[in-house]
Amino acid sequence: MSTFGGLSTAYSGLVAARAGLDVVGQNIANANTEGYTRQRVQTSSVPAPAHTGLFSSGVRPGQGVSVDSIARLGNLHLDAQVRSSSAASGYQSARADVLATVEASLQEPGENGISDQLQEMWAAWQDLSNRAGEPAAAALVLSNASVLTTSLADRYRQVEDEWTNQRSVVDTLGSQLNSAASQVADLNAAIRSTLSSGGNANELIDRRASLTETIASLAGGAVREKADGTVDVFIGGNAIVTGDSARSVTVVGTRSLSGAAGSPVALEWTHRPGSPVALDGGRIAGALSVLAPATASGTGGALAEVAATYNAFATQLAAQVNAVHSGGATPSGATGRDFFGFAAGVPAAKGLTVLPTDAGGIASGAPGAGAVDGSVADAISQLGVAAGSPDSRWTAFVTTIAVAAQTEAHHAVLTDVAATSAKNQQLANSTVDMDEENVNLLTFQQAYQGAARVMTAVDEMLDVLINRTGLVGR
Repeated sequence: MSTFGGLSTAYSGLVAARAGLDVVGQNIANANTEGYTRQRVQTSSVPAPAHTGLFSSGVRPGQGVSVDSIARLGNLHLDAQVRSSSAASGYQSARADVLATVEASLQEPGENGISDQLQEMWAAWQDLSNRAGEPAAAALVLSNASVLTTSLADRYRQVEDEWTNQRSVVDTLGSQLNSAASQVADLNAAIRSTLSSGGNANELIDRRASLTETIASLAGGAVREKADGTVDVFIGGNAIVTGDSARSVTVVGTRSLSGAAGSPVALEWTHRPGSPVALDGGRIAGALSVLAPATASGTGGALAEVAATYNAFATQLAAQVNAVHSGGATPSGATGRDFFGFAAGVPAAKGLTVLPTDAGGIASGAPGAGAVDGSVADAISQLGVAAGSPDSRWTAFVTTIAVAAQTEAHHAVLTDVAATSAKNQQLANSTVDMDEENVNLLTFQQAYQGAARVMTAVDEMLDVLINRTGLVGR
C-alpha cells in the first residue's frame, strides 16, 4: 500500500466516526419523541486488496472502514406483541366502558333506583288499602306510580342515547381506520423509493410502525414485511394495505336502537358492498359487539339486551298490576279498568303510562264491597313480595348487569396490563438511553480524533517524502 493509501484509510475512519456522531446526535435529539426508535451506524472493515503475482508486495493491511447502513434497532417480535395486545385491550375497554355506563345509569342501590321506587309504590297501595276512598292516599299512589314510569322512560332513553353515541363512535373509528391505512400505503411507497435509492428510511418506518399499532388497536390486524421494505396489513385475514394500495371500509346499518334488529350495524369493505370485515379485535369490534341486536337467548348486544329487559320489565309490571286492578271496582262502581297503559308505537319501557288521573279512576276495592273497601289495593301491594314479582325480576336484572360490568372491567384491566407490559418491553428495546448515547458520543469523538491524528501523521510523512527527499547533504 502506498503512503497515499494511508490517507484513504484514515479518511474512512473520519467518515465512519462522523457518521456515528451524527447518529448519536439524532438519537439524543429524539430522546423524547414518541414512536422514535433508536438507531446505530453499521460499519464493516474494508479488506486488503488481493494482489498476487510477480510484483506482489506481500502482506498488506486493510483499506479502512465502510459505513454500510444506519440500523433501526426495533424488534419485530415485540412489535407484533404490542399490536396483538393493543387489539385485545381496545376490544375489552370498549365493552367495559359501555357496561360501566349502563350500570351507573341504574343508580342502584339508592333512593333514585327503581328498587326503591317500587317499594314506595307498593307502600302507597298498602296505605290506600287502609284509607280507601281518601283523595290523599289515592294521590300518593298516582304520584309514586308516575315517578316509577318516568324513571323507566329516562333509563330507556339513556340506553338509546348510549347506543346512538356508540354508533357515532363506530363511524369515527371507521374513518380513523381508513386514514391510518391510507397513510401506511403512502409511507410504503416513500420507504420503498428511499431504500431503492440507497437512502435512510428509519424515521418513515417509525411513523409506519405507529400507524400499524393504531390499526391494530382499532380493528386487530397482522403485519407482514416484504423484501422491498413495504408491509402488508391484514384484518381478519384480508389485506387492508398491500404495498402502496389501501382498501377502505364503510360502516353500514341503522342509526337508531329501534332499527338494530332489522338493520344491524356492521363494517363492510367499500369495494365489496355486503361483504363484512372480519375483525380480530380492537375498539371497533368492541363497539360493534355492544351495538348488536338482542337475541331470544339474551346473548345479543349489551345495549339492545338492556333495552329489551326494560321493555319486558315494564310489560310484566303492567300485566301483573292490571290483572288485579281490572278485577276491582272504582268508587263509581266501574270495573275492568287497567291501571297501566302503553303509548302506541313506543317501546314498552318508554311508553308506560298511568291511566287514572284521580281517585275516581282507581279500583281499590272489590265490586259491590263499598267505597271504603281496600281489598284490591291490598292485593296490588302484595305483588312486590309475590313469587315472580317485578321486584325479583328487577333485582335479577341489576345483579346481571353488575356482574357483567365487573367481569368486563376485570378483563379490561387484564388486557390493559398485558398491553402496557408489551409496550414497556418494546420501549425498553427501542427508546433512547442517554447514558448509552453519552458513552457512544465519547467513543466516536475519540475515534474521530484518532483518525485525524493518523491523517496528520501521514501528511507529515508525505511532506518529508515530497519536499525533503534529495536535500540531504546540501
